[in-house]
Amino acid sequence: METKNDSAIISDCEFMKLLQGAKQKNPEAMIKLIDLYKEDILQLSKYIHLPKEDAISLITLEFLELIQAEEFLDL
Repeated sequence: METKNDSAIISDCEFMKLLQGAKQKNPEAMIKLIDLYKEDILQLSKYIHLPKEDAISLITLEFLELIQAEEFLDL
């Protein structure tokens, strides 16, 4: 049952590199982070009273804006 909810597993070091890349607006790092959290984003989109595509876009945008915020993980 747990394997159904498992997302891709990456090392802490690789995750930090992705965060740093996304913070520097590296498109490849951003895409990898979004892919890493895709299932969570899809699950959360069910609770937003918007069309599914709009909810997914909104969550993804907020996620990327949070990562790029100056206060977030001064790397």
